[in-house]
Amino acid sequence: MWPWGHLAMAYLVYSLYARFGRGHRPTAAATLVVAFGSQFPDLVDKPLAWTLSILPTGRSLAHSLLVVGPVVALLYTVAAAREEGEEPLVVAFGIGALVHTFGDALYSLVALEFREAGFMLWPAVPPLESEVEQSFAAHFALVDLSPELSFEFLLVGVAAVVWRADGYPGLATVLALPGRAWRGVTGAE
Repeated sequence: MWPWGHLAMAYLVYSLYARFGRGHRPTAAATLVVAFGSQFPDLVDKPLAWTLSILPTGRSLAHSLLVVGPVVALLYTVAAAREEGEEPLVVAFGIGALVHTFGDALYSLVALEFREAGFMLWPAVPPLESEVEQSFAAHFALVDLSPELSFEFLLVGVAAVVWRADGYPGLATVLALPGRAWRGVTGAE
């Protein structure tokens, strides 16, 4: 799944969780955290595998439920102890990261190609050899208008509609960042 698909799917899942599980729309902070969580596995695994050759593939350490599950559980335990009465933001991060992993496995699971989803249990399940050069450029060169890509664009459209219905949480924060950075650099008020 491409980054935009991960973001859209994670936002949709988190919005459903916030509305029906917590009884409110997603907050700005939670939305930004779920967005970060939705990209986190690739931000860890791709550079460590493709650039530094530390990991065997771009879907290993941070894509593994054997790693992400315990890490999110530990973070939740620590956050819950510190943030009494409030839902820890780690829930948003966990949803983003876990939805990312399942999003990467989605097409393999639908096709019943379970070995292709083995990365979810790395290192217990060894990685498959990649048929694509392990680089960002090689992967982006593969973008074509496939049914999978069309599905991801549909997800983005649905997520945009839901984000609008939720009141665009996080947008004002992101739009304010350049001004805040400029004031920080120049000292202007």
